[in-house]
Amino acid sequence: MNERMTALLQEIRILEEALDAELAKRRVEFNYAIHSGKVHFEQVMIARHRAVKMRLSRYLLESRPLMLLTAPLIYSLVVPFALLDLCVTVYQAVCFRVYRIPRVCRQEYFCFDRGHLAYLNVIEKLNCLYCSYANGLIGYVREVASRTEQYWCPIKHARRVIATHERYSRFIDYGDAEAYRRDFPAMRQQVQKAPNDPGGRSSGT
Repeated sequence: MNERMTALLQEIRILEEALDAELAKRRVEFNYAIHSGKVHFEQVMIARHRAVKMRLSRYLLESRPLMLLTAPLIYSLVVPFALLDLCVTVYQAVCFRVYRIPRVCRQEYFCFDRGHLAYLNVIEKLNCLYCSYANGLIGYVREVASRTEQYWCPIKHARRVIATHERYSRFIDYGDAEAYRRDFPAMRQQVQKAPNDPGGRSSGT
């Protein structure tokens, strides 16, 4: 990787740290804190949340009929999602041991904290639960797939790919045959040692 790309990755990390700092400020603004992984709101904020909570009857009456009709289709996807979850978990439990790749910590990709919001009714909380699971699962599967890709085929594509995973920027350039033969073993060793951190920082699973 050239110096320019390394510098850009460093800038991204700095921006991520700045974003974390801004999120911490928002916690203070909205009177909540996180202790032992749980969200705790100030009582005054809970009261304000409950005051704007939409009653379930009103929520249903104000929903468009076609939106209600699509609900079964949306929630039917939980079946293939759950099957994908099971298959990927079994895959990495078996294959990652063979490849000597540390397994992805599944629970780190799931966050179900929206249920603490007092301004959400039952259906809204259920919707948030579903979305948290689906998107968390996609993130989990993506990480398993990216570690697999780095182990087996760490080569960039010829054309620009939208929304690549984090380790993709460090893959070998498309068409660089010499670099592929030279760097492929090192790419495998990297994912075996610190799979959570393609930037080379020490990170555990």
